[in-house]
Amino acid sequence: MTTKPSVTVVDYGRGNLLSVARAFERVGAEVTVTDDAEAIAAAVRLVIPGVGAFADAMGELSRRNLIDPLKAYAETGRPMLGVCVGMQILFDSGEEFGEFAGLGLMPGRVTPIAGRSSMRLKIPHIGWNRLLPANEWDHTILAGLGDDPYCYFVHSFAAVPESDDVLLSQMAYGDLCLTAAVRRENIWGCQFHPEKSGETGLKIISNFLELALAL
Repeated sequence: MTTKPSVTVVDYGRGNLLSVARAFERVGAEVTVTDDAEAIAAAVRLVIPGVGAFADAMGELSRRNLIDPLKAYAETGRPMLGVCVGMQILFDSGEEFGEFAGLGLMPGRVTPIAGRSSMRLKIPHIGWNRLLPANEWDHTILAGLGDDPYCYFVHSFAAVPESDDVLLSQMAYGDLCLTAAVRRENIWGCQFHPEKSGETGLKIISNFLELALAL
């Protein structure tokens, strides 16, 4: 009997928790949703979902004593994926409602979209946008998406990595080019919502599951 690939989704009270879990189940994963530090440490693959503000996300992780377990997991080399705010908190800091420290797993800052553009852009940015390659996609979570992949975004802030080396994908919004997906070694992040991005999103989720098949 074929064993289902397993994934652990971190429960820290963020809004897209169940939709992320259901998307992984749809592509055949065995999903554990937990805020238990021991279960996180034992995970084969780890996902940090998220909807809402950077500061609130970090505050809730702190309240549940999950910041150190997440940092320790990142050091194991096992695949780790942040989604939306879950991606933003991978960075050093965020500027939403003040200056707040993130997990520090990606060098860079998360800053407001407003004020970056010379155009009058609607904030938050909500809708479907094309993923633009920033670095090679082969053997990444964006592999095999075809020539014109679109994903669904909902955000008012966007990451500004210190180095373009961590950029996988960007997206155009008005006259801006914003971070869409990142990767630093075993740590991955999507500003968009793969769980709301149709077949393209499910392919990205499947790609993430395949990262640890050898474990």
